Amino acid sequence: MKFIVSSSSLSSHLQVVGRVIASKNTIPILDCFLFELHENRLTITAADSETRMITSLEVQEAGGSGVFAIPSKNLLDSLKELPDQPVTFDINDETLELFVYYENGKYNFIAEHGDEYPQAKPLREDAAKIMIPAEHLLTGISRTLFATADDDLRPVMNGIYFDISGSDITYVASDGHKLVRYKDFSAKGHEQTSFILPKKPANLLRTVLPKELGSVTIGFDDSNAYIQLGKIEIISRLIEGRYPNYNGVIPKGNPYKVTVDRLLFTNALKRVTVFANPTSSLVKLSVSSDAVIVSTQDIDYSTSADEKVACVYDGEPLSIGFKGTYLIEILNNIPSSEVVLELADPSRAGLMLPVENEENEDLLMLLMPMMLND
Repeated sequence: MKFIVSSSSLSSHLQVVGRVIASKNTIPILDCFLFELHENRLTITAADSETRMITSLEVQEAGGSGVFAIPSKNLLDSLKELPDQPVTFDINDETLELFVYYENGKYNFIAEHGDEYPQAKPLREDAAKIMIPAEHLLTGISRTLFATADDDLRPVMNGIYFDISGSDITYVASDGHKLVRYKDFSAKGHEQTSFILPKKPANLLRTVLPKELGSVTIGFDDSNAYIQLGKIEIISRLIEGRYPNYNGVIPKGNPYKVTVDRLLFTNALKRVTVFANPTSSLVKLSVSSDAVIVSTQDIDYSTSADEKVACVYDGEPLSIGFKGTYLIEILNNIPSSEVVLELADPSRAGLMLPVENEENEDLLMLLMPMMLND
């Protein structure tokens, strides 16, 4: 086999799909890129035990066809040092000895048999399929990904839950302390269905979606999802299991509503949380008619801090404790200039909402309170 390809084009494709390769693989060949040459089309696959990414590009002067695997480190590290130029790949079909020729030199190493590379499990015939505009899918993932868990005992919490109905697609993520529910009314499915996308493919999608313009097609069954973008396909094993009833934990009718400037509130929290106990990161919010006092103390190191932030509030004075780092995370992921905190009492979850949702969107974030010391 032989073909010529642009070094920069090949390198950019490899860097995109190479993100899926794990640092430690139980199957050694998964440390490689799988190359498949057919006529003038080179298809490149990278994978770990759960996820794979596939891309393809045009090559010139192709001779022969076949499948072979190349160690990813050899190829990535060598190509990124080359300026843009034509690169010739020449592979001995029998010995798999590989020569990579460029303007002033060559690389030489041994490829591996592509037949040993694990194959993706095909979808069942009754698999569901949805189409989501790339921009909307990116927004849904970006709004929720930060709230996913790393919980070996409850693996269903380690991904984004897609709850699909005939009227909207709802994205949900929770780690048991914070919860995000994002509804997109401009996208919908043909029937009631759902799946849980693991964190790694969600991260990969968040990386590649900004360059996509059209719609993304997702086909899925009980165990796998095939996600087709413009020039990239992601195949992922789904998290199996029943996702908790997220609507059941969202409090209804919290009576106290505090409106505050999101950026001012976030920056105050960042300054005050520096002085919180590093283990608990507990901050206290004391709400009165015209201000929220953000305060914290660390008795072990005799440190404390408090800061006043203007607010709009017409209820009874109240105090509630939250984990400061979680509250900052939530506020950083609300896209409005002002937020509403809907509170009840110090033992019930608080809701953080944008004052105005974007068109065809409904965003809700929930944070469980922490016990105050006083």
